[in-house]
Amino acid sequence: MTQRLVAVCIAAPLVLILGGIALAVPLPYASYSPGPTFDVLGKDSDAAELVQVDGHKAYYDDGQIRFTTVIASSYGQKLTLGDALARWLDPDKAVVPYEVVHPENQSAADEEAEGAIQMSTSQDVAKAIALQEIGIEVPTAVKVAGLNDGGPADGKLLVNDIFQEVDGTPVTKADDVVKAVRKHKDGSLVEFKILRDKRELNVRVKPVLEKGTPKVGVSVGLGYEFPFKITLRVDPSVGGPSAGLMFSLAIYDTLTKGSLTGGATIAGTGELNPDGTVGPIGGIEQKIAGAEDAGAELFFVPKDNCADVKDLDPDLRLVKATTMHEARVALETWVGDHDAKLPTC
Repeated sequence: MTQRLVAVCIAAPLVLILGGIALAVPLPYASYSPGPTFDVLGKDSDAAELVQVDGHKAYYDDGQIRFTTVIASSYGQKLTLGDALARWLDPDKAVVPYEVVHPENQSAADEEAEGAIQMSTSQDVAKAIALQEIGIEVPTAVKVAGLNDGGPADGKLLVNDIFQEVDGTPVTKADDVVKAVRKHKDGSLVEFKILRDKRELNVRVKPVLEKGTPKVGVSVGLGYEFPFKITLRVDPSVGGPSAGLMFSLAIYDTLTKGSLTGGATIAGTGELNPDGTVGPIGGIEQKIAGAEDAGAELFFVPKDNCADVKDLDPDLRLVKATTMHEARVALETWVGDHDAKLPTC
């Protein structure tokens, strides 16, 4: 055996071992995959309508309005080189920096809590914009957006309670609540006057000191004083703000005569802002893939996501969504003529 052959025989196993180690080393990347889609005009596992209305006529017609989701790789799970290569080769999956999916300084519990708050807020905004679209003005308010489990206010305040007063002073902005609570460094009770399901309630909460700052364990956000009750029975495991546009279209459809979709299946995504504009989201390509699998014929793409879809050629029509109003008009136009000119990217 020559010296060169001996060297090859020794080096080859080492190369294989090092290659295997390289493929298994975690990298600072995570992934997105297509998630399930949900028909907001449909029913849940208890055969109850997902959009429920109390105090206004509701119309349940044919058609589907689906919001789309993505499945992100789990918290703490960084892709190995092998995982990343496999996902890069799959056109329906995406490899993204880990901190995009799981931001620094956030625990898994923090992410879950934030996702729940974003979902709650997106539903409220969707309701308000849908009502405004049919000509009903909705006053804004300050609400309980989230509660810390086991915190001082847990069990006393509820998510979506509207703050009317704190310690006898009217609440007009979120900072009014924060400043009022911070005055209770002596541990005295904070007096909240709230609106819950159109009932005025007085609630007292004893704050706790966290690094010298009094807190009651409440996240405060934008709320609305709705003229009647609209409930979205969405799977509680789904979080985030990106279903806002589709929620609003589905609520509008439920509150107006006739089928907004003309009986067709449509899908889309987009965070809905309080002024009715549609904001960008992550995982747009994976959401389009999920919509295709669900049989959607049309998909709403947030304006600022247009650059992300310019190279796609899906088996459904992509429509640019700038505002909820423009999306609603585009959908009605499409129902009247599937070949009509619509806003595109």
